[in-house]
Amino acid sequence: MYHKNRLESLYDLVTGDEDARVCKDIPDRACNDQPHNFFAYLAANLFNKVSDEIASAKLVLPWLFGMLGVPAGFVGFLVPIREAGVLLPQLAVAAYIRKLAIRKWVWVIGGLLSALALLAMGIAGMSLTGAAAGWALLAALVVFSLARGVCSVSAKDVLGKTVSKSRRGRLMGLASGIAGVFTLFIGIGIETLGRDAGPILLSGLLLLAAAIWLPAILAFAALKEQPGATEGGGNALQAALENLALLKTDANFRRFVTARLLLLGIALAPPFYVLLIQQHSQGLAGLGLLVIAVGLADSISAPIWGRLADRSSRLVMALGAGLAGLLGVTLWIASSFGDDWLATPWLMGLLYLTLIISHGGVRLGRKVYLVDMAGQGDRAAMVAVSNTVTGIVMLAGGVIGVAAMWLGPIGVIGLLALVSLFAAFYAWRLPEVSG
Repeated sequence: MYHKNRLESLYDLVTGDEDARVCKDIPDRACNDQPHNFFAYLAANLFNKVSDEIASAKLVLPWLFGMLGVPAGFVGFLVPIREAGVLLPQLAVAAYIRKLAIRKWVWVIGGLLSALALLAMGIAGMSLTGAAAGWALLAALVVFSLARGVCSVSAKDVLGKTVSKSRRGRLMGLASGIAGVFTLFIGIGIETLGRDAGPILLSGLLLLAAAIWLPAILAFAALKEQPGATEGGGNALQAALENLALLKTDANFRRFVTARLLLLGIALAPPFYVLLIQQHSQGLAGLGLLVIAVGLADSISAPIWGRLADRSSRLVMALGAGLAGLLGVTLWIASSFGDDWLATPWLMGLLYLTLIISHGGVRLGRKVYLVDMAGQGDRAAMVAVSNTVTGIVMLAGGVIGVAAMWLGPIGVIGLLALVSLFAAFYAWRLPEVSG
C-alpha cells in the first residue's frame, strides 16, 4: 500500500489535492516529482520577489538617486530600463532556450547575473555621488534588467513542465503572499528609521537584495525537470521572425497580447501615485509608507488572486483592471474639490495599497492565462513575443511623463484610469483557458 511522505502531505494541504500524483498538462514522468517541484519553485519565486521589492525601480532607486544628488534627468530612465530591459531581449532568449532539453540552468545563470548587478548597485550607492552614481547605477540596472528577462522567459517554460495546470496560480499567489509579509517588515523598518536614515541604508538594502538571490538560485537548481522538446532552436533572428508570426496565426494569442498592452495603464500608474505622496511627505518616512503598502497588498491579496486565477485567470485580469480604473477615476473626481486631504498619510497609503492590490491581480492573472493558454511546444515563444511587444510599447509609454507636465499627476492618473476600465472590459471578453 502506498503511503505519502511529509512533502506530499504538505502539498495536499496547500493545494487541496487528494492525490499529489494527479497531473494536468505536464509530462507523465513529472507527476511523481510535482510535490518537490512545487515547493522548490515556490522557494525560488518567493526569494526573487522579495529581492525585486527591495530593489524596486519605482520606489527604492528613485529615493536613492535623490539622496545621492543624482541629476533629475537620470531618474526618468529607471522604469523604462527596468521594464523594457527585461522584456525586449526575450525573443532571442526563447530561441536559445528551445535548443535545450533542460532549461532550468538558464534561469540559474540569469539569477547569478541579477545578484552581481545588485551587488554593483549597492557598492555604487555607498561610494559614488552625483552624475557618477547615476551612470553607475543605470549601467548596473541595464545588466539587472537583461538578467531578469532571461529568468522571466525560462521560468514560465520550466513552470509549465513541472507544475500542473490549476496549481500554478496557487503557487504564484502563495509566493507573492509570503513575500509580501517579508516586504511589510522591511517597510516598517524603513518607516521607523524615517528621516534620520541616509543613502547607506538604501545601498545596504540593495546588497541584501543581492544576497537574497542566492537561496533562490539554489532552490531553482533543485527542480527535477524532465527533458523537453528541442525543435525550433535555430538561428535567433529567424526564430524571432517565426515567433512573431504567432500574432497573425493565433487569434487567441493576439487577443491576449492586445489585452496585456491595454493593461499597461495599471503598470504606468504607480509612479504618479508615488509623486503625490512624495509631495506631502519628507525623507524616508514616505518611502517606508509605500513599502508597507506593497507588503500588505501582496500578503493580503496574492493568495486570493492565485486561487481565483486557477478558476479563471481572465476574470482576475478584468477585476484587477476594473479596481484600478475605479480607484483612479474616484481620485481624479475627488481632487477637483481640493487637495488638502492628500496630506493625510494613512489615506494616501490606503490608495496606494488598493492600487498595488489591483496591479498584483492583473500581473498574476496574465501570467497564469498565458501559461494555461500556451501549449508545451510554443509556450516559451509566446512568452517571448508577448514580452517583446510589451517592452516596445513600454518605451513609448514615456510620453505619459511628458503629459504630466500639462495634466499633472492627478490628470495622468485619471487618463490611465480610463484606459484601465477599457482594459477590464476587453479582458472580460477573452476566451476562458483556466480550470
